[in-house]
Amino acid sequence: MPANSIQVSIRDALKTAFSGLAASTYNSVPESVISPAIVIVPDTPYFEPTFLGKANVKLKVNLIATAIVAYNSNPASLDNIEKLVISILAALPAGYTVGVVERPLVSQIGAAQYLTCDINLSTYYTQTS
Repeated sequence: MPANSIQVSIRDALKTAFSGLAASTYNSVPESVISPAIVIVPDTPYFEPTFLGKANVKLKVNLIATAIVAYNSNPASLDNIEKLVISILAALPAGYTVGVVERPLVSQIGAAQYLTCDINLSTYYTQTS
């Protein structure tokens, strides 16, 4: 198996970049979250091949970084999610492109309600054999 992987090269790298933020960070869907949180998951389309060859494969990888805050008071929650989104954007490592930031939504996760907001991200990955 090749030494590099999307998990290590992309999702783990994003998790590390976000580790200095005041939020729990997950590089896959957790069973439960501790807010504020950032969850990194695949977007649609997930992979867009840009080169297919015998020695390597190059892909555009599309992800969503979901910002999650407690939903206790609408004005305070909205302010909290805006601050978290801005901090996520500022912490992005070089080589990532930001698409759009979707509108905040109230989401049920387990027994609790949270305010969530999706940030569309993309980067490039080369798998070598």
